[in-house]
Amino acid sequence: MKSLHIITPVKDSIDTTLETVRAVLDSKLSVPFTYTVYNDFSTPDNTARLEAASREMGFELVNLSDLTSHPSPNYLLVLHRTQRLALEADAGLCIVESDVVVRPDTLQGLFDGAQARPDCGIAASVTVDDAGEVNYPYLYARKWPREAVDSKRHCSFCCSLLTPRLLAAFPFTELNAEKNWFDVTISHESRARGCRNFLFMDLPVVHRPHQSRPWKQLKYKNPLKYYWLKFTRGLDKI
Repeated sequence: MKSLHIITPVKDSIDTTLETVRAVLDSKLSVPFTYTVYNDFSTPDNTARLEAASREMGFELVNLSDLTSHPSPNYLLVLHRTQRLALEADAGLCIVESDVVVRPDTLQGLFDGAQARPDCGIAASVTVDDAGEVNYPYLYARKWPREAVDSKRHCSFCCSLLTPRLLAAFPFTELNAEKNWFDVTISHESRARGCRNFLFMDLPVVHRPHQSRPWKQLKYKNPLKYYWLKFTRGLDKI
């Protein structure tokens, strides 16, 4: 693994997204890296804000509307594209979602941790709330020790590094195109193809769930309505 390709998929919620971007760009990285934000059909006003921020802050912006007419979410398209680019560069693919704030040492820590474990498929940061308490989607790990844990549970893509070993072992073209999100599938495929997945309890990131898709807050506030929308409208397929 010679470098990192860091990506952030985005749909609206630009204030939160820009907080994510600033934190990534403020990271203390000694490894070469690129940083690309994938704009998944944000509103015209928010797209203009992202374009202005790209020029000002120096990250690459890809408007998915230039690549496809398929409606959001387009996570699969992003994964196809970024897997190919990462493999060509022998780079790790580091996903930092737009409701996450990394610490200065997070991304270098994930890189170093993955490099130190030759069979690593995914190196993931545990998520915490603003008070530092472990939160969704890693509530199952609340009592785990503050170290890198070999996890048999799935790793979320909130902040995860996918290593070249995993990227070479599992073509994302095999993913089910009828789904919207793929962290569960890729986590299981990583282990099925001889890799191990590590949850780094000592590299926490702040997670403010579902800022870019507010309707998903219903999962906590009104779960009956959430699951009604999920199944009647075919939303949020995992």
